[in-house]
Amino acid sequence: MREAVCGPYKVYVVCVPPPPSSGASILQLLAMGEQTPDLDKGAQSPEAWAAFAQLQRLMYADRDRYFGDPAFVSVPVAGLLDPTYVAERAALAPALRGAAPSGAPRVGADATREPAGTSHFVVVDAKGDAVSMTTTVESLFGSGRMAGGFFLNNQLTDFSLVPTASDGTPAANAVAAGKRPRSSMSPVIVLDREGRLLGAMGSPGGSSILAYNAKALIAALGWGLPVQEAFDLPNIVAKGDGFGADTEGFSQEIQAGMAARGVVLRPNTSENSGLHGALWRDGRWDGGADSRREGVARPQ
Repeated sequence: MREAVCGPYKVYVVCVPPPPSSGASILQLLAMGEQTPDLDKGAQSPEAWAAFAQLQRLMYADRDRYFGDPAFVSVPVAGLLDPTYVAERAALAPALRGAAPSGAPRVGADATREPAGTSHFVVVDAKGDAVSMTTTVESLFGSGRMAGGFFLNNQLTDFSLVPTASDGTPAANAVAAGKRPRSSMSPVIVLDREGRLLGAMGSPGGSSILAYNAKALIAALGWGLPVQEAFDLPNIVAKGDGFGADTEGFSQEIQAGMAARGVVLRPNTSENSGLHGALWRDGRWDGGADSRREGVARPQ
């Protein structure tokens, strides 16, 4: 059992799992988003989508560099969420260069590939207890071997395939005996500023989970969309120099506006989203299930 990592967004508190989960990267993106006025322009704004894409690039660059098992490497979560560092990073978009966060160790470049095979669900009971759970055996059917009725995972594929840089500096997510691999699984709990439950959500999607959860949080909490509409918005996943997206979901006008800002979309080749979740609004649960996968919201 580990303590959650929580951070403010608008009037909310968003909580995610600590490392070796990459969930704190979502908090970093949300914090950078509050320093980026274009992001508040909404779902019909090419400026907002371009800003979201560029902030993702910064989020993924930091995630890939610094996140790993905290029992083996020092993960500078506090430095990544420090307001000064957040402001400096937000100002860099679309660049990827800049100073390291406070407390960051010297680590090599990352080369982790995350296969598909993840599920997510959210349950809230009548007493107000909530579960936001992302689960995986890594690839579809994991290692392909079963024991006692359970498929065994192949989580070793979640380590960096190149464990050291050319100068011998180890990657934060380098493989080691007894070490937990870095994970993109980031189930989310949303609270108000008094610590009361307001909702939960999450998604499968391999390394794109961070992009999918961030989109849902920004759309639902920042843009005020109903949960189902937030989930059904087109996805955009920005890692390195590429901008993968559900291109058919963006109008030609929005795509042209994004391209004018240096964000040229290509078809998304990563694992699909499967967002599930609900938010407490106006005395009822506003729930949704991603139309890209199986699932349904059942408010009681």
